Amino acid sequence: MKGFWHDAAEFFPILMNGVVLTIVVTIGSLLLSTVLGLVWAMMRVSGIKALSMISASLINVIRGIPIIVLLFYLYFVMPDLGVTLSALQAAILGLGIAYSAYQAENFRAGIEAIDKGQIEAAQSIGMGWWLTMRRVVLPQAVRIVLPPYGNVMIMMLKDSSQASTITVAELALQGKLIASSTFKNTNVFTLVALMYLTMSIPLILLVRHFEKRAGKR
Repeated sequence: MKGFWHDAAEFFPILMNGVVLTIVVTIGSLLLSTVLGLVWAMMRVSGIKALSMISASLINVIRGIPIIVLLFYLYFVMPDLGVTLSALQAAILGLGIAYSAYQAENFRAGIEAIDKGQIEAAQSIGMGWWLTMRRVVLPQAVRIVLPPYGNVMIMMLKDSSQASTITVAELALQGKLIASSTFKNTNVFTLVALMYLTMSIPLILLVRHFEKRAGKR
């Protein structure tokens, strides 16, 4: 145990550099997936058949491609097509696109959970589709989707480790590099796991709080 704490003190500053990149990748991809997911969801519930079909097709395609393949495509294939991305940009873009499909389904479920009578009432007083969404539907849908949104955030934090496959030096890759150079696999990866837990537990508690609040309504 004494050896673990000694190694933890030695490796902690290096691993913290990885934590910073992990947070950057998570926040960047979360924002991108939120925007894209909302766009896909709005297209899906727009009532316009062509938009709904395009959205459903995009969601199915995105869900059918493993994240690691999407990352490889963005980082290794896109330069052949004339678009060069840094590893960090490819990681944020890949995770953001991958999770936009799951975000879209969450948002769609939240929107469709709103009482249709409220939508009809809003439209009966002259509100258009977009105004009805913005003032009536979306504010209520946000409260419904918060718990699953929090779960997506937790999964995205953990899946940010896949960015290591395209050389983003986030927490998992930093741990792997230290372990391979010191052969202290147990201590290093125990410390990495504890650092992921330290980031995840506050999010888990936040999701539980949202679930309790949603259950009281």
